[in-house]
Amino acid sequence: MRSVIVMFDSLNRHMLKNYDCDWTHTPNFQRLAARTATFDRSYVCSMPCMPARRDLHTGRPNFLHRSWGPLEPFDDSVPELLKNAGIHTHLSTDHQHYWEDGGGTYHTRFSTYDLIRGQEGDPWIGQVDKPAIPDRAIPRSEPMVLQDAINRQETQKPEKFPMHVTFDKGIEFIQRNQAADDWMLQIETFDPHEPFFSQEAFRAPYKAHFDQYGGKPVEWPPYREVRESANIIEHARHEYASLMNGCDQRLGKVLDLFDELNLWEDTMLIVCTDHGFMLGEHDCWAKCWAPFYNEIANTPFFIWDPRSPSSAGTRRQALVQPSIDIGPTLLGFHGLSPTDDMLGFDLERTIAEDQQVRDYGIFGIFGGHVNITDGHYVYMCGPAEAENQPLNEYTLMPTHMNRRFSPEELRQVKELAPPFSFTKECPTLMIPTSYGLPGNEDTPLRLPTQLFDLKSDPQQIMPLQNAALEKQFRQALSAELQRCNAPVEQYQRLNLEP
Repeated sequence: MRSVIVMFDSLNRHMLKNYDCDWTHTPNFQRLAARTATFDRSYVCSMPCMPARRDLHTGRPNFLHRSWGPLEPFDDSVPELLKNAGIHTHLSTDHQHYWEDGGGTYHTRFSTYDLIRGQEGDPWIGQVDKPAIPDRAIPRSEPMVLQDAINRQETQKPEKFPMHVTFDKGIEFIQRNQAADDWMLQIETFDPHEPFFSQEAFRAPYKAHFDQYGGKPVEWPPYREVRESANIIEHARHEYASLMNGCDQRLGKVLDLFDELNLWEDTMLIVCTDHGFMLGEHDCWAKCWAPFYNEIANTPFFIWDPRSPSSAGTRRQALVQPSIDIGPTLLGFHGLSPTDDMLGFDLERTIAEDQQVRDYGIFGIFGGHVNITDGHYVYMCGPAEAENQPLNEYTLMPTHMNRRFSPEELRQVKELAPPFSFTKECPTLMIPTSYGLPGNEDTPLRLPTQLFDLKSDPQQIMPLQNAALEKQFRQALSAELQRCNAPVEQYQRLNLEP
């Protein structure tokens, strides 16, 4: 058996025609839907990038115990489990967080891998004389913005555009191994994550808009509330849609290869993302600092399983969480069983006949809301106190996104925490933290406790006031935290009964 995952970063379902967007150009995603099961109730789990990828490897939520960081020594890794069972696993990616401090143990779990350089502020090209930073409608001047300007001297060339190279390398792996059995390929691009750096060819479907706009680019929205005009918001959406059109074109090349080699007969195809992105909805840019509204949390998700040919072109309503369900599904497809520590589900029967696998799904970011949904309602549980305490990081790999934990942070460790159920009898560091989610005095965090009815209020504009429903979801949330063996202080932070 063979399997292919195509993973995008920050792919918005509300910008795809598959999910009723009426103005974007996504013909290959529509072509994909004709060959796969399309999931309507697909939700994130741990946020954002690397926490989602730790979920993908381990098949369990991790945002209750730790923020951004590497795989832990006790973590199960689905690519490594497959590799150890004789199934060759290959990663082709331009997702630069894999080669930062906080992502360094992920790609090495695969049998082989291609790392494509140049996305965002990837510290790639060494240049002492600094170029001018492009003049944008929302100016930004962080170091990674300057490095991005240096990288673009190369990546603006179509043959070196990171997404192009990433897909070319993945396609090359398929072509080289088309006659072989027992492999898994993950093609993973950073696009359409910001900055919405695009190719001119990607903009063609939106030429009328770009001709009319005439203003400065809006390709790198900040992580804060919207302060810009409706015209700038509209342009940002077209910048995003152009890059998404590039993603659609690359997806089309994978579909072409599936057709050419008839991979549909025996090869699983999974197309997914880690989360969405706010483009002015709820007066917000980006993610993480604001509540995880459905624009971020409700994701596009497609699976072709050759064992269930009748699922092609179907819609599935079961509540799924790709970041923790893909791992068990891949293991099952390749004839292996999930480990005892995995809390996600094998979706074989869900793909085939829409079988429900869970009543509730939880999702969130370390130190932020802990959200729970049944697919009809979403309950966002915020901290009981403004101080957002108590809160501890539990890890044996103390690194943040692109730096190590400081000695000042580590001096707060007074004792090792007893093992959790999934740490394989290993104690961990327990590091007190006032975790700095994106937000400051200028842009405060938005962590109010809220309940939304997604059927009557799909835009999540009017929070419900319903004591009985809130009690039901608080009890369900408590049960899910127990299932995850959450730290006891999370109950205290959220004012939940353990």
